[in-house]
Amino acid sequence: MNQLFKRKSIIKLTAEIEKSDSGLKRSLNTGNLIALGIGAIIGAGLFVRTASAAANNAGPAVTIGFIIAGLGCLFAGLCYAEFASMIPVSGSAYTYSYATMGEFVAWIIGWDLVLEYALGAATVSIAWSEYLNKLLGYFNLQVPYEWSHSPFEVLKDSAGQVVSHGIMNLPALFILFLLTVLLIKGVKESSFVNGLIVITKVAIVILFIVLGWSFINPAHHIPFIPESSLYTDNQGIIHNFGGILGILGSAGVVFFAFIGFDAVSTAAQEAKNPKRDMPRGILGSLAICTLLYVLFAYVLTGVATVNDFRTVGKEASVAFAIQTYMTGYGWLAKLVTVSILAGFSSVILVMLYGQSRVFYSMSKDGLVPPVFSKIHPKYHTPYKSNILFFVFVGVFALFVPGDVVGDMTSIGTLFAFILVSAGIWVLRITNPELPRQFKTPFVPIVPILGIVVCGAMIYGLGWPNWIRLLIWMAIGLIVYFAYSKKRSKIRDE
Repeated sequence: MNQLFKRKSIIKLTAEIEKSDSGLKRSLNTGNLIALGIGAIIGAGLFVRTASAAANNAGPAVTIGFIIAGLGCLFAGLCYAEFASMIPVSGSAYTYSYATMGEFVAWIIGWDLVLEYALGAATVSIAWSEYLNKLLGYFNLQVPYEWSHSPFEVLKDSAGQVVSHGIMNLPALFILFLLTVLLIKGVKESSFVNGLIVITKVAIVILFIVLGWSFINPAHHIPFIPESSLYTDNQGIIHNFGGILGILGSAGVVFFAFIGFDAVSTAAQEAKNPKRDMPRGILGSLAICTLLYVLFAYVLTGVATVNDFRTVGKEASVAFAIQTYMTGYGWLAKLVTVSILAGFSSVILVMLYGQSRVFYSMSKDGLVPPVFSKIHPKYHTPYKSNILFFVFVGVFALFVPGDVVGDMTSIGTLFAFILVSAGIWVLRITNPELPRQFKTPFVPIVPILGIVVCGAMIYGLGWPNWIRLLIWMAIGLIVYFAYSKKRSKIRDE
């Protein structure tokens, strides 16, 4: 029992990194880290999940959902920033939990982060596939429905008759393969490509907000908060629509749009000055994206209708809204589609990066097999881990619908945020003397608010996602007691 809650020494953690000559390269500065965060944050969550949340949960009030999700991320982000300035090593929330709450909690959060990063990458690769077909449509080309959708999805005609069944999503697998190769090549090269993509997609988001503002139809925002009701989507899933539950549900759905700022913390071991740059990277990327999100959601729900998001728009609702309602800006729809594809690529890149770094740290601790910490002799990247996660993520991308993996990603990340918020509170009590270059303000109020807001969003996601999380955690417990506990290196200390 003592081993379950045995903690890693923060002093030893930092000392191990300082004496290591063969580990990961320190090549990222503050600008790289902010771009890394924005690269992960702006993507499928904004361009796809906004319309999904408006259609299924809250209508125009999805804007309020973004504000709630942003507040939850702010509270958790302040806690992440303190941890990252204190423990500047790879592993994100996993490493932080190991140093504050012990091995068992660290394992739970490390296992949980697979839902965030790996399934997050799968979700965005599925969205990438949808927008690829949108782009190909401009040239009268298309990947057939059966080869761009999972076997659990069907295409129906206007009369409701099934005209095609999905088999597997090949474009999603294709983009995962390309980005895995890029990650193996090196983090500096990946960071450069990501930086170019970030500049492009932020410019497009701002362009849509500025140009779309004059096309807002006030009638589309009435009522801004729809009356509470139940809505059944085309897959037969029942959602709480409107009212408080609908807004909380939309916050849980669009929370996926914020996933990524915490991925910055996985890069601590590759930052040039982590104690200074990590808080700046985390909070800077979060602040920029929250402002853009609220404005984007307000404009999108004002330009198009909820029914548009439910029927003809769906995953490509942004491009549809521009083509249908923003007269004279058809070129912008095409430009948005291209930038969205590029933006999705950067999100997948950061998600795959974060996942490999979390398992790199877990492998160094003996909790997962040594293959996950095997460093390439030339590129200095955990290449075998990248390959294994390409296979794992590829299975979900090929065969599972995007909404399912998207909600699993959100609930897994929210759970991780709750543990990080609790960890700061615990650390202030158990180790108040440790030097902190950045301190979370108003402890324990901020950690408590982080726990409450993230818990409310978990509640809003509904019982099917609670069950999926519990099943995933149960599998993780089996792996821990069958493998990890026996091979943990902390037992020998």
